[in-house]
Amino acid sequence: MAKVKTTFFCQNCGAQYAKWQGQCTSCKAWNTIAEEVIQKPEKSSWKTTTSSTRRVSKPLKINEIDTAQEARLNMQDAEFNRVLGGGMVQGSLTLLGGEPGIGKSTLLLQVALSLPYKTLYVSGEESQKQIKMRAERINPKDNNCYILTETKTQNIFKQIEAVEPDLVIIDSIQTLHSDYIESSAGSISQIKECTTELIKFAKETATPVLLIGHITKDGNIAGPKILEHMVDTVLQFEGDRNHVFRILRAHKNRFGSTNELGIYEMQGSGLREVSNPSEILISEKDGELSGNAIAATLEGLRPLMIEVQALVSTAVYGTPQRSATGFNAKRLNMLLAVLEKRAGFRLGAKDVFLNITGGITVDDPAIDLAVVASILSSNEDVALPSDYCFAAEVGLSGEIRPVQRVEQRILEAEKLGFSTIFVSKYNKIALKNTLIKIQLISKIEDLTNFII
Repeated sequence: MAKVKTTFFCQNCGAQYAKWQGQCTSCKAWNTIAEEVIQKPEKSSWKTTTSSTRRVSKPLKINEIDTAQEARLNMQDAEFNRVLGGGMVQGSLTLLGGEPGIGKSTLLLQVALSLPYKTLYVSGEESQKQIKMRAERINPKDNNCYILTETKTQNIFKQIEAVEPDLVIIDSIQTLHSDYIESSAGSISQIKECTTELIKFAKETATPVLLIGHITKDGNIAGPKILEHMVDTVLQFEGDRNHVFRILRAHKNRFGSTNELGIYEMQGSGLREVSNPSEILISEKDGELSGNAIAATLEGLRPLMIEVQALVSTAVYGTPQRSATGFNAKRLNMLLAVLEKRAGFRLGAKDVFLNITGGITVDDPAIDLAVVASILSSNEDVALPSDYCFAAEVGLSGEIRPVQRVEQRILEAEKLGFSTIFVSKYNKIALKNTLIKIQLISKIEDLTNFII
């Protein structure tokens, strides 16, 4: 094979250098210079021998472009399908990131074992025996999943040509290396080159590819940021390894919404889909406790009932503390200022701690009313009825503002057995004959009359 010619480019400004150096003299950035290929031999990585197998692109007028929906593969997993936007689009490249040990490999192996399609699972981190042991716990009867332990992309494409799978899973992209780059596996150049080869393969053969990506200590996917721009979908698998629940989110999706989330429960036999997330977001209690309120929120198209917990206590160190977990701390300060100004509650000398249960982060303004209710409940040490829930935004003047799709929130609360839901007086509600009582309020003072 002819010698590969490489040079060094700044990943920030694009300046070219003959050798590596720590600082770019053009943009003055540090550690941004990486090796890249400028000349390489012709690749023949997979079967594209006839011109009929290649898709030749040509310009079309915009009104001539077919807008028919892309063909999708059903992943046989309702939560995974929801996050992807209805299934995996053929020829797409999806990147899944998450903390070490969170269950990324388990999730994709479970998906591969449940599919009726022919799947090739490529692992550069585990042996075939290790994967077999995990597969026996999840689904020991599957015969459509092929396991390959390989890290060189040229060898992987040879096996793909032989097996002809309908789906390819790579675990992980940081372990792959190509003969066309001389740097070690996991380097910026190797990750870019391997991803480029996989994108070319996916687009020319219409085969979807799932990649697992490592993350850094900052929570970002390891490697160049351009990796996230190259792929079609970026998924994040979140959760605490000390708890059993996992959340799958889409940070980028060219074929669907990024507002959806999937919830799983980690069990000994794999990940269980949680079809009713309210069962994990609302804790079981023997009696009514002050500082707890239930909010009706939305994640994408899915209504959720979440529990908001607040603790208000006298500041013993002089300076009051404001702490929020799963909620925007600046918005918490805003709501406290509204309570001070509009409702007359003196919270300036008190510590306020807020927590969204279940380990999720919520940015829906409709939980404002539940946050205010939980703070007032804790401050007055008065427990809210457990069958009350809230869905409204609080404005700076103390008005209760309407929220979107309030009827969907009301129906979800009714289905879960709540007796009363507090919403804005200005919401247009067309529901009739509902079992749940819809309490309309217009100012924050109206809420205090019900709580205190």
